[in-house]
Amino acid sequence: MRSLRLLRRFVHIALVIALALLVYALRRLRAGRLDRAGIEALRGRCTAAVMERLGATFIKLGQILSTRPDLLGPGYTGELSRLQDAVPPAPFATVEAVLASELTEEHRARLEWIDPEPLAAASVAQVHRATLDTGEAVALKVQRPEAASQIERDLAILGALAGLADRVPSVHLLSLPGAVARFGEALSGQLDFRLEAANNRRFAASFAALPGVGVPRLFPDLCTRRVLGMELIEGVKATDREHVLGDRKALARVGGEAILKMVFLDGFVHADLHPGNIILADDGRLVLIDLGMVTEIAPDLQRVWAETFIALSQGDGARAASLFYGYAPTVGTTRYADFERDVTEFLAPLRGKSLGEVEVGEAVGGMMNVLRRHKVQVDPCFTVVHVALLVAEGLGKQLDPDIDMLTLALPYLMASMASAPPARPPNRETPRTAR
Repeated sequence: MRSLRLLRRFVHIALVIALALLVYALRRLRAGRLDRAGIEALRGRCTAAVMERLGATFIKLGQILSTRPDLLGPGYTGELSRLQDAVPPAPFATVEAVLASELTEEHRARLEWIDPEPLAAASVAQVHRATLDTGEAVALKVQRPEAASQIERDLAILGALAGLADRVPSVHLLSLPGAVARFGEALSGQLDFRLEAANNRRFAASFAALPGVGVPRLFPDLCTRRVLGMELIEGVKATDREHVLGDRKALARVGGEAILKMVFLDGFVHADLHPGNIILADDGRLVLIDLGMVTEIAPDLQRVWAETFIALSQGDGARAASLFYGYAPTVGTTRYADFERDVTEFLAPLRGKSLGEVEVGEAVGGMMNVLRRHKVQVDPCFTVVHVALLVAEGLGKQLDPDIDMLTLALPYLMASMASAPPARPPNRETPRTAR
């Protein structure tokens, strides 16, 4: 039976991809002459449509790929970043069945009322407003019963496809089997809400010394493998900034500091960080939600990342090229001198600028384009950091146009450099070093 379901899913995926290729070909004909950017944007739209049609696993994959500008051009990342994991809600009877199987009678009895209409519905889970016997409002996250089996089938198919694609020399540099394996681990981890609860507790402890920022409080009796009971946060998402009630400048600063602390001090970073997962609460707090995916930066890479960030902000092309090349999981460039020249040329305009004049997005985002052109990968944790810093800067500028993210980052960088253990040896020496 499992083999039959796997075959059916494989045929479905193949048909969706075949249809998308046909649609792409027709759109190319209709569009006439397109430049490289136009072709890439069209491919990006078709790829995003395929991911959306194929459901949860592929939507998550698309969302993750949208954060990899070192692998994909802006035409792809821009379209994939708009993927929304929103689906019609499961029947409320299904939700009640999961609650009955996951909670004891005593703990289920604590839920005096549950709204049958979900606050949000995605492919893996949906969230319902509920009320406890104490009168407290709860956000109840309940996993869909079919989510685990669907993701298991999709990961098996993705693994097989990655193994086939890896035999193509030009694709081999992408290390697709390893990437799919890491993606599978991250996605499978999201199916066990106890891991999300553990992430929640770790973030809560980390942010305890940072007033004004936090995560939803958990209700331990309502936290199981497939159910997560959390404090219901009243407020607006960071995507709806014009309705913010609190002090905008204070929120911009505390949000920036929270992300900088994650990146440079804790090495424990929210890996699905976007404005939709940041709540600007009515009580003046900035609250991070949806904590199922995290990235840990190995202690011996903390110093490497701090040094890389400093090199970028100072426009030091030679040092930045050496760090990116030396610690890349794989490289495709055959001429290191050309890579270093392009990095130096890109960063040259940043030299001599004060910290307040340099934008994180300009330095880090543009650098990713150079890496992609030379097929120099970066460690996946660096791309999560890149996204986190872009979110920090974007949110900060929207709430307080005068915020200077690099100046705000300086004490965190210095603390990171002072406390981080020695960096691990690079994966490879640069040709210049080898000489």
